[in-house]
Amino acid sequence: MNKIYIIAPVVLCAIFIGIYVNFSKNQEIKQKAIAEQVAATKRAEDEKKKEAEAKARADADARAKKRADDEKQKEADRRAKYEAASKEIADATAKYNADADKYAKQSAELEIQLGELRKKKDAAIRDEFELRKQVELAQIAKRNAELEIQRMTKMIADKAAASALARPPAPPAVAKAP
Repeated sequence: MNKIYIIAPVVLCAIFIGIYVNFSKNQEIKQKAIAEQVAATKRAEDEKKKEAEAKARADADARAKKRADDEKQKEADRRAKYEAASKEIADATAKYNADADKYAKQSAELEIQLGELRKKKDAAIRDEFELRKQVELAQIAKRNAELEIQRMTKMIADKAAASALARPPAPPAVAKAP
């Protein structure tokens, strides 16, 4: 009986060791297979991730390039619009400056003409005044001459009235009829 206590555990231990070794070999193979599968999955995921990252990077680069191109286009459009507006303003300014110079010259010519017309007007007013003055002097001379004629006529009439020749003879006496 004493031997059974030793042999049974040794046999059971040998069976356990056999089963354990067999299990550990199978387990090791399974773990290697799982590890290879996990590694393959990880590699596949890494490749997918790298592809996705590369695609995302390419998309981001394309978007960045498109955005940069759009910004350059917008900047070019803005610059062209600014230059067009500047050119338009410069052209309008040049046109208005030319018009202002033309109008300034025209104004100067009109001022000269106005000055000449004012001189002519002043001369005409002076001539008119002189003519009116001469007319008034002629009218005064005419009145004086008429007064002189009236005075002379009155003097002659008075002298004639005072003269005996100017008196008519007395009317003859007329006999009275019965």
